[in-house]
Amino acid sequence: MSSENIKHHADYANFSASTTSTKKDILEQLLISYEALTIDQTNWVCNLANCSSLLWYSYLDGLSVPVNWCGFYLVDEKDTSQLILGPFMGKVACQTIKIGKGVCGVAADKLQTQVVPDVELYPGHIACDGETKSEIVVPLVDSNGKVKGVLDIDCLAHEGFDEFDKEMLEKLAKMIVKSCDW
Repeated sequence: MSSENIKHHADYANFSASTTSTKKDILEQLLISYEALTIDQTNWVCNLANCSSLLWYSYLDGLSVPVNWCGFYLVDEKDTSQLILGPFMGKVACQTIKIGKGVCGVAADKLQTQVVPDVELYPGHIACDGETKSEIVVPLVDSNGKVKGVLDIDCLAHEGFDEFDKEMLEKLAKMIVKSCDW
């Protein structure tokens, strides 16, 4: 295969904003890129690290959404009553979150995506970064209905996420669970 036909791994995170790219186009490309990166890879650390990068660049560069954190919290194997920090992009984050507490803990407990347009109005919000204004958290649930963790994205703007983000990120969450050996 000639070098012109090889897609380098870094190219999968190329989501530069364009006047012809719609939100649908960019988030569909995110799903395609994740699938391509995980075809021959099942290690959850590797896959979640690459997924964090894809999310970061698709939202920040592709959609011009001012995300300030994106990544994962996983059920702690040593204490299953809490989530522990996993691969992410952004500032240093809270290391553990009790299941049922804060946006991440509630998503893990209820197995339901949480879309929070204004984190200051969310009862019990855990502020890992005081600059965060909105957040979306999607649970990672296996085929047996067991939560493995959550995908979390924070934004510097109010109402940073909508129902379409929810729909596409829930598709991504299903892909993540299927592609990883936990």
